[in-house]
Amino acid sequence: MTYEETLHYLYHQLPVFQQVGSSAYKPGLGNSEALDEFFGHPHQKYRTIHVAGTNGKGSTSHLLAAILQQSGYKVGLYTSPHLVDFRERIRINGEVISKEFVMDFTQRYIKPTQNIHPSFFELTMMMAFDYFAACKVDIAIIEVGLGGRLDSTNIITPDLSIITNISFDHVQFLGNTLPKIAEEKAGIIKHGIPVVIGEADGDVKQVFIDKAEEVKAPIYFAEEFKPITSAQLTDSGKWLFESIQYPNLTGELGGFCQEKNATTVLTAIEILKQNNYTIPTNAVYTGFKNVTRLTGLQGRWQCLGNFPKIICDTGHNIGGMQYIVQQLNSEKFKTLRIVIGMVNDKDINGVLSILPKNAVYYFTQASIPRALPAHDMMQKGLAHGLSGACYITVEDAYKQAFTDSDREDLIFIGGSTFIVADLLSMKQKNILTTQL
Repeated sequence: MTYEETLHYLYHQLPVFQQVGSSAYKPGLGNSEALDEFFGHPHQKYRTIHVAGTNGKGSTSHLLAAILQQSGYKVGLYTSPHLVDFRERIRINGEVISKEFVMDFTQRYIKPTQNIHPSFFELTMMMAFDYFAACKVDIAIIEVGLGGRLDSTNIITPDLSIITNISFDHVQFLGNTLPKIAEEKAGIIKHGIPVVIGEADGDVKQVFIDKAEEVKAPIYFAEEFKPITSAQLTDSGKWLFESIQYPNLTGELGGFCQEKNATTVLTAIEILKQNNYTIPTNAVYTGFKNVTRLTGLQGRWQCLGNFPKIICDTGHNIGGMQYIVQQLNSEKFKTLRIVIGMVNDKDINGVLSILPKNAVYYFTQASIPRALPAHDMMQKGLAHGLSGACYITVEDAYKQAFTDSDREDLIFIGGSTFIVADLLSMKQKNILTTQL
């Protein structure tokens, strides 16, 4: 099979959650444990860090990867979903997995593992674990796919567990209250393994305390650790953090949510150093300042152009959108134009209810089966007092928004990871060369 044929096989012969949703979700570790046994437990050949949470997992994982790379470690990074290229999911020191490895792995192991009936996520996770072992990484940062307790990745025994925060998302699988969702996320906390909690209070905080006590895991709350004494978002869109240990620390990633992520990462770094990781001060500075170049991270309050200013962000639930709305309200513009679409299993009404009313909306849909049709998205938007029109593709919506704009406008594109993925795919194919 060619590389394109291999991807076609993976996407069409295995259940893919990002495409079809709940029918691809396989709770439980049975398949992962069977695959792990078949492949000889590859994740045991290197150290790991496990990252869960409703929002901020990707930024946190990439920041840690960048810092550890700059510390001299060979770092594997497994995240999901990808935006443009499947290989974004599996990286070593920022470089994506080779097409040859993807093809070879698939051709060698599809048939022998058919009796296990793995999902797309389970098999690609094992591809990552096997690749990291073959390339002899020192450490791999593993992002949870969904939840924690029953997530496929929860077969690992990491050096450190991180839970960024808890918000409402995937409630059909994880529970309809924050404490229930926290219980699922807390499932990655393991016996004797330290855990860093980014944000938590009240009943949610108690869930983590109880779980940590149950398994005798040292627990650290980043908000109590307080590694950052002050934070300022500069005119350039970058953060300037003040810290006793890291004064004048520049954070490349924009967006209000990144202050919380930075607090979580700096806390995690101190715990790793206490556990014999060598992390020089200059590695922290370089990692924070150059995370996108070092790891390939995209889609986090990413500026794609100016005059008009063009921003995209992958935030897709109420927790993520609250930060985006706060950010939009702080921006200066003549007219705010929002290109938005969502997938049909999210809290669409909840998100629409908090979006700014003073914007022109371009309702659209991503190119996946789970996407809510653009017309339905528009009808829901209108019901929440949002005015605009619908466009069948992200390309159509974006081009109309750009045509309508003048130099002082702001165009925001988001609502779903897959809306941003479609936009960045067009950018990569140079469809939008004259605009972006």
